Amino acid sequence: MAIIDLNSDVGESFGNWKMGDDAAIFRSVSSANVACGFHAGDPSTIAQTCRDAVAGGVTIGAHVGYRDLAGFGRRFLDCTPTELADDVLYQMGALQALAQAAGAQIRYVKPHGALYNTIVHHEAQAQAVVDAVRAFGGDLPLLLLPGSVALAKAEAAGVRGVAEAFADRAYNPDGTLVSRREPGAVIHDADTVVGNMVRLAQTGKITAIDGSTITVEAESICVHGDTPGSVAMAAAVRAGLESAGVTVRSFA
Repeated sequence: MAIIDLNSDVGESFGNWKMGDDAAIFRSVSSANVACGFHAGDPSTIAQTCRDAVAGGVTIGAHVGYRDLAGFGRRFLDCTPTELADDVLYQMGALQALAQAAGAQIRYVKPHGALYNTIVHHEAQAQAVVDAVRAFGGDLPLLLLPGSVALAKAEAAGVRGVAEAFADRAYNPDGTLVSRREPGAVIHDADTVVGNMVRLAQTGKITAIDGSTITVEAESICVHGDTPGSVAMAAAVRAGLESAGVTVRSFA
């Protein structure tokens, strides 16, 4: 029987600025990528998100990013490897404290936004993220894009690398994500998304933006919590997977 994880980016509200509906999306996903305060999230938001995740039986992961609240972590920062490693470690420690207060632990790490995309190819920053995860300890897996430099570096360092796919994002024929600056980068049609994800879970194949079929190795599927209609989309993906005989379960 096929088994796959469903994850979502959560805890991204900040003060009076609200982003997503975390408690609702926890009814569908098995893993929560909780913002750690650098790209989004404030302590009270993060703490409540952890409590909601625990109540929903959802695994908590650290969604670490560049120190870029104004840009929502979607802008590249040319920081030194040491600075980046320290920033990542700091974020993991902050989330661990709030998760622990809610009765849980962080179980994995997923980079956010520009950092996630940068360490697909940036050797030094990829190594910095891996070094931070190793320094934290606890044998935490790293959730990354298939074929990324960071995934290779994680495996070389003895850190478990977990490859993921994106339910609501379009893919280029080479397996990379279509830039958000391009039309069609985000898929809003639920039937298309569900069909793609069921096919992925069952066969490891997905349809790229040009209509070609590509192979995507993934243990987890991300449904973005900040996409309009994300709660309904996550519910549709989970229902579609389970109807096709796929078990939804956290990789961690």
